[in-house]
Amino acid sequence: MTSPMSTGAPGPAGEQDAHPPSATGRGAWHRRVGLLPLAYFAALVVLGFAHPFLPAWRWLAIHLLLLGAVSNAVVVWSTHFAVAVLRAPTPTRRRSEAVRLAVLNVGVLAVLVGGSADRPWVGVAGAALVFAAVTAHLAGLARRLRCALPARFTITVHYYLAAAVALLAGVPVGAWMLVADDRHHARLLLFHAHVNLLGWVTLTVLGTLLTLWPTVLRTRMAEGAVRAASRALPLAVTGLVLLGAGLLAWWRVVAAAGLGLFALAVLVALRPALTTARARPPYAFAGWSLAAAAGWLLVALAVDAATLLPATDPGRAVDHFGAVLVPLLVGFVAQVLVGALTHLLPVVLGGGPGPARRRSELLERYGPQRVAMTNAALAVYVLPTPPFVRITTALLILAALVQFLVPAARVLLTARR
Repeated sequence: MTSPMSTGAPGPAGEQDAHPPSATGRGAWHRRVGLLPLAYFAALVVLGFAHPFLPAWRWLAIHLLLLGAVSNAVVVWSTHFAVAVLRAPTPTRRRSEAVRLAVLNVGVLAVLVGGSADRPWVGVAGAALVFAAVTAHLAGLARRLRCALPARFTITVHYYLAAAVALLAGVPVGAWMLVADDRHHARLLLFHAHVNLLGWVTLTVLGTLLTLWPTVLRTRMAEGAVRAASRALPLAVTGLVLLGAGLLAWWRVVAAAGLGLFALAVLVALRPALTTARARPPYAFAGWSLAAAAGWLLVALAVDAATLLPATDPGRAVDHFGAVLVPLLVGFVAQVLVGALTHLLPVVLGGGPGPARRRSELLERYGPQRVAMTNAALAVYVLPTPPFVRITTALLILAALVQFLVPAARVLLTARR
C-alpha cells in the first residue's frame, strides 16, 4: 500500500513526494484532464466580453463555472484524494475514469446548449448524462472506501460521497426547470442552487481542505482537525437536508434552521484551519487564495441568511439571491479552484523537485497583486456602485483569471513525463 505522500496528495504533515510518478502515468493523466477546467474558465473569459449579445449569459456563466469547471475538477481531484487518503494503490489504468469524464462533459455541453439556446430537451438529455457520470463517480468512491483498510483520513471520502449525493438530488430539479415553468419554479430554483453550491461544491471543499490546507502551508495539521471534520459532516448534511426541505415546502423557519446548522458545520470544519494559519500564515498565492475563499464563503452564508429570512415568498427570495451568488461563485468557488490548482498541478505532473519548483514559480507569479486585485474588485462589485464601476471591477476579475489561465495552460502543455 502507498502513503498519501507517495501519491502526490497531501499528507498529515504537509509533505510532498520528491520522486516522479512516471511509472504510474499519473503525470500524463493530469496533463490531459487538467485542461478541462481551464477550457471552461477560458469560455468564461470569452463570455465576459461577448455577454451583451447573449440574453442568457448569466445562466450560462453560472453553469460554465459550476457544471463545467468545478464538476470536472471535483470528479478528477476527489478521486485523486480518495486514492491518497485511503492509501490505495495508484491506478495503472484510467479507462473507466476517462469514460466517466467523457460522459460528464458531453452532458455538460448538452446542458449548456439546451439552457442557452432554448432547446430544453437537449438540456434534459445532458442532465441525464451528468447524472449518470456522477452516479458512476459515487459508485467508484464507495467501492474504494469499502475495499480500503482503515485510514486516518477516511472522513474526507465521506465528504465526497455526501457531496455527490447532493448533486444527484439537484440535477433532476435543474432538468425539470428546463422544461417546466410552473408556480413552484422559485422554490425549485432555490433548492437547486443551494443543494448544488453548498452540497456538491462546499462539502467537497471542506473535505479536501482537511489535508490540502496544511500541505499548502507546508506545516503540520492542527491538533483535532480530523475530529472536527468528523463532527462537522453530520451537522452539514443535516443542515442541508433541512434547508432543502424547507425551501421546497417554503417553511422559512426550517430552511433558516438548516442554513444555520450548515454554517455552524463550516465554522467547526474551518476552525482547525484557522489554528494552522495562526501558527504558519499563508505565504504564497495558493494559500492566500484559499484563505480569501474561506472568508467569502462565510460572507455568502451570512448574506444568504439575511436575504432568506425576511423573504415573504419564494419569488422575493429569488430576487435577492443574486446578492449571495456573486460572493459565493467568484469569491469562494472560483478562488478555491484557482488556488487549489495552483498548488496541485506542479506536484502531480511529475519530473522531480526541479520541474515542480519551476512550475510553482510560474503559477505563483504576481500572486500578491492577483489576490489583492481580485478581492478588492469583488468587494467593490458587491457594493451599490454605478454601472461603470461594476464593469471596471468585473474586468479586473477577468484579468486576474487570465493571469492564472495563461501560465496554467503553459504548464500543462509543456510538461513532460
